[in-house]
Amino acid sequence: MSGYQRLSGLDATFLYLETANQPLHVCSILELDTSTMPGGYTFDKLRDLLAARVRAMPEFRMKLSDSFLNIDHPVWVEDPEFDVEHHVHRIGLPAPGGRAEMSEIAGHFASLPLDRSRPLWEMLVIENVAGTDARDGGGLAVITKVHHAAVDGVTGANLMSQLCSTDPDAPAPEPVEAPGGAGPLTIAARGLARYATRPINLATRVLPDTVNTVVDTARRALSGQAMASPFNAPQTAFNAKITRRRNVSYARLDLDDVKLVKNHFGVKVNDVVMALVAGVLRQYLLERDELPDASLVAMVPVSVHGRSDRPGRNKVSGMFTSLHTDIADPGDRLRAIAEGSVVAKEHSSAIPASLLQDWSQFAAPAVFGAAMRVYASSRLTEARPVHNLVVSNVPGPQEPLYFLGAEVTAMYPLGPVFHGSGLNITVMSLAGQLDVGLISCPDLLPDLWDMADDFAVGMAELVAATRA
Repeated sequence: MSGYQRLSGLDATFLYLETANQPLHVCSILELDTSTMPGGYTFDKLRDLLAARVRAMPEFRMKLSDSFLNIDHPVWVEDPEFDVEHHVHRIGLPAPGGRAEMSEIAGHFASLPLDRSRPLWEMLVIENVAGTDARDGGGLAVITKVHHAAVDGVTGANLMSQLCSTDPDAPAPEPVEAPGGAGPLTIAARGLARYATRPINLATRVLPDTVNTVVDTARRALSGQAMASPFNAPQTAFNAKITRRRNVSYARLDLDDVKLVKNHFGVKVNDVVMALVAGVLRQYLLERDELPDASLVAMVPVSVHGRSDRPGRNKVSGMFTSLHTDIADPGDRLRAIAEGSVVAKEHSSAIPASLLQDWSQFAAPAVFGAAMRVYASSRLTEARPVHNLVVSNVPGPQEPLYFLGAEVTAMYPLGPVFHGSGLNITVMSLAGQLDVGLISCPDLLPDLWDMADDFAVGMAELVAATRA
């Protein structure tokens, strides 16, 4: 093997964009039932089981390496001093051990940056959930945190699947070696060789695809067949500069209700998810007399795994979609979202799958970071948001899932937030449920639980619309 893995431009962009106020990792809250663990739960046992799993997951044992001579992106190398104890920590949830205490710890954990001198992940094991003793088969929670440079939605789900199983007593897989290491001169020399090819790749790959995309987008816009445009989102309370603080809330819905609405209206599950988010945001802003006349715009990450042959762990593009928050009727709003989704998907599919990856790969390594810093330091974050929020839908397994022997009763995903877009709503289907994770900055949205609680109301409205 080469001894290291070079980050792709898109992987590295999440490093370049990161600041103290804008840490770019993804988190999740796993609620666990320890009664299924063979032999019962202890923290030491859970940590040892995790260590055995990580021996089969080289991605969890690799850290960043760079050289001041390197003009290309950093590389992943094996951490020769890797110790799982550096990455797994334990805390007791304060009484009464409910969602308020859980979300407070989760928000604090999400606000802390990862140590770049070690593999970019951490886990926080939380005991005393709901005031129960995990050693007696009570509740347990685990909050995971992985840098976005190391995972996107698909690769993150794949890594999580390696930590989980459909059998509580499943043995750990066989160990897998990491690529190894590399010296600073090797990193720099091979980086120079790659850097030298950038101008020709930019001229022959990226610019022609970009020109074709711009022309096609203009044609689609003239005919009304284009996705929502960036920088046309209305301003809201969560479209401003963020601080380093984070707050978290979450909700759980019955997937059968989602499917009932889907089947009645003849739409996709993702359309129902977007309609739920739209209804929640509309209600939240109406109650505060802050609903803009224009519709809110969401950025929806789109996986290009299988469509792109470019290297890297992040293989994702983005789709801008109108949430039609200007429409009052839930059924009419869902229909409008579904119609717009068809147009947005057709437009998104027409854009080369690797275009975003190629721009981040062949442009100057820090160009996106510099552009973001200029944007964040200007008033554009409030006056002209790129989009209002990020909404992501991650399909999960529908059979019971076990994390190191403990049954996963809920899994709430939490993505990053950005300057100008201080709200992320990610949903994940799991074993007949739809788990919704919300993360924001409390300086922008101090009452995030109000938004989370509106999901049950929004779901009831959509179900009622099937009977109208």
